[in-house]
Amino acid sequence: MARHWTRAGLAAVMACCLAAPSSAARHASPVLDADTTRQLTVAANTLLQHRSEALVEKRGHRHPETPAEVLGVRISPRVARVQERAVHELENRNRAPVAGGPAYTGARTRLDARKAVRTGDRIALEAVEHTVVRYGSGKVTQSVRRRFEFKERGEQLVLVGERVLDPGTHPVNDPAPGSR
Repeated sequence: MARHWTRAGLAAVMACCLAAPSSAARHASPVLDADTTRQLTVAANTLLQHRSEALVEKRGHRHPETPAEVLGVRISPRVARVQERAVHELENRNRAPVAGGPAYTGARTRLDARKAVRTGDRIALEAVEHTVVRYGSGKVTQSVRRRFEFKERGEQLVLVGERVLDPGTHPVNDPAPGSR
C-alpha cells in the first residue's frame, strides 16, 4: 500500500530524524568502546613497562626515554617528568628483592583494563597491573589496581595522571613513597 506524505507530515518526520542523533548523543553510555579502551591501556602500559624495565640492570644501555605519544595518546609534560624521575630512581636503587640478594634479571608488566568511563572531557581507565620480576631462580609476582586519568583536548587524548587504587600497596615498579 502506497503512502502519500503531505509537506507538513514529511517535514515533521524529517525533523524527528534530524533531532534523534543529538538526543541520542546526550543519553549515550559514558563507557568507552573497546578500541579506545585498548588504545588508552597500551599507552598506560608503556609507562609501567618502562618502570619495570628500569629495575633490571642493562650494562652499557640506557633505558628509553618517556615517549611523548603512544598510539595517538599524548603523555602530558607533568606525567612525563614524574615518569622520568621514577625511572631514574628505580635505576639507581637496590635492584634485588632483598638487599644483597640476587639482582633482577627480567621484568614484564601487563595491564588488563577493567573499565574506561568518560565524564565530560575526562576519562578514567581502571585496570589491573600484573608485574613479574625475575631474579636468580625466583620471581616476584604482583597484581595492583590502578586508575589512569586522561583528558580530551579537541580530538587528542592526553594522559594526565595515575594512581594506585589499593590502599597500602607499594608496586615493585613504583619509586619509594613520597618521591613521586
